[in-house]
Amino acid sequence: MAKLYDLVFVGNYTKDTIVSKAGSRNVHGGAVNYGAQVAARLGFTAAVVTRLAKEDSEVVDILEKAGVDVYPEYVPKSTTVILEYPTDNVDHRIIHLKGYAGSITVEQVEGVQGKIFAIGPSIRGEVPLEVIQAIKEKGAKLSLDVQGYIRVVEDGILVNRSWPEMGAYLALVDVLKTDAVEAAGLTGEEDIHKAAAILHEYGPQEVVLTHRDGILVYDGRTYYEQKFYPEELVGRSGRGDTVIATYMAFRETHSPAEALIWAAAATSRKLEVEGPFRGNRADVEQLIAAKYS
Repeated sequence: MAKLYDLVFVGNYTKDTIVSKAGSRNVHGGAVNYGAQVAARLGFTAAVVTRLAKEDSEVVDILEKAGVDVYPEYVPKSTTVILEYPTDNVDHRIIHLKGYAGSITVEQVEGVQGKIFAIGPSIRGEVPLEVIQAIKEKGAKLSLDVQGYIRVVEDGILVNRSWPEMGAYLALVDVLKTDAVEAAGLTGEEDIHKAAAILHEYGPQEVVLTHRDGILVYDGRTYYEQKFYPEELVGRSGRGDTVIATYMAFRETHSPAEALIWAAAATSRKLEVEGPFRGNRADVEQLIAAKYS
């Protein structure tokens, strides 16, 4: 019998170059990387289903050392991006696509079992509808990040565009992850509370919406909100991936309000470092006691 994981993360690894006023640096990226590492370091069993070039298999070793099981499909080229932050506003970034690893297939997810599947693509077409349907048939809970469905390539740059198939996808989703900019683009509503309510009507039981200062969760009845409290802001990339991974991990056995506190606290710790969350549950508990009690 296949191992049953607490969380399975599905999407392509990304080879990132981050360019800001502080300089340029290369990091291992991708929602699956950020999400699986925080889940494992907080004590949950995690797996990754991904695609990447063999030359970037170092990230597989890193994930395995963190306690994550990896199911890679090796392809000629990894998804490769340059994330440019031209101003001090961490929510304003330009993403250049330099390489693409292709779409996750139904065959890649067939033999992997999890209580929760977190779908985190970087670009439209990376995790297609038939893969979502195959996962849904497993009976697992499903979270989906809209960023990989509204992002398309135009002149080598990832830009947000309308998502014609949104209704078909969101009807299958238990928890939807978005940020304030993405939610406004999808709904035409700048008010995050109204935008979350509109997205909830498409079918997700809960909407998790991140913004510069924190997180909003809406479950169709109640709005829950928490702020981020990093001692310093060092690592913006992977913020939303850390939020949804932590939220889904704790939501399985906690209320939305309790899971939200864990997500906000873990992400605050992640924002203090470049790359994925590197702490442990005690680090997060300490911040919860100090800021969220």
